[in-house]
Amino acid sequence: MLRLFTIDNNSMIRETPLQTGQLNEQLVGVSWIDICDPDEDSLPLLESLLHTDLPESEDVDEIESSARCFIDQAGMHVHALFMYQEDGRHNTASVAFILQNERLITIRDEKLPDFRLFRLRAKRGQVTCRDATELLVTIFEHKVENHADYLEDVHHELEEISYHVLEEEDSDLEHSISELARLEDSNGKIRLCLMDTQRDISFLLRHLRDHPEHIETLREVMRDIEGLMSHTTFLFDKINFLMASTQGFINIKQNKIIKIFSIAAVVFLPPTLVASIYGMNFKHMPELEWLIGYPWALSLMIIAGLAPYLFFKHKGWL
Repeated sequence: MLRLFTIDNNSMIRETPLQTGQLNEQLVGVSWIDICDPDEDSLPLLESLLHTDLPESEDVDEIESSARCFIDQAGMHVHALFMYQEDGRHNTASVAFILQNERLITIRDEKLPDFRLFRLRAKRGQVTCRDATELLVTIFEHKVENHADYLEDVHHELEEISYHVLEEEDSDLEHSISELARLEDSNGKIRLCLMDTQRDISFLLRHLRDHPEHIETLREVMRDIEGLMSHTTFLFDKINFLMASTQGFINIKQNKIIKIFSIAAVVFLPPTLVASIYGMNFKHMPELEWLIGYPWALSLMIIAGLAPYLFFKHKGWL
């Protein structure tokens, strides 16, 4: 999918409808070219029209700093991680930014909510940019704001799980563990995106010194990232605490069950011993001739069972 955007005189971002057969003419005055999930047939056409080699997915996913942020004859390249949800879980996807003199090119394989929300804000007139460089800075600024919202969602869900684990008596602890594992994974991916953004902002700060109007904005974004990184550390600590507490409560419940079985075994052991003694087939057993032998054995088994039970009850073990 290909989307074209222009910046008008009021610094407003406008999406330009694609016109069949006039793509070459349309690319001339475009400020932002957003390419989502390009196929093998469209890439050569776009490269020929843009006179630029577009990176492949394998190149965008490289983790080395030299492969994610660099400058060549095509322009300034910045590869950044973005968040998206799939099947209820957060995932990350890399986006390639190519900043040229008068336009910005973005290439991605996933339909990311950050870009959809950015287009919606631009359509409502909430985003203003004077050139492609400011557009790149603004996208990163909005990205950090969205990641702050993700952290708020994780914190809110963590508060609900905390109430279930620490306050409710009959909560589903196994389900809570699976939810904590999911939140830990989401928090880790958010932190990974923030660390990647921090590296990208550092690169932009070094290479946009000729644009002092953007330096302060980038520094504010960097300060926001540092604050969010501290918040992710706090969430990691809380998740680990709740995970340990949940496992502790599960162990307590299991210990109670094992204690009941252990006490039951001890309670029934003396009556079993009495029954075993009187169940032996020896010829000379005086009790066999007793008239009250059978009631005597039953009474002895009852007393042998009640004695340890009353003892455990007195000790408070039951």
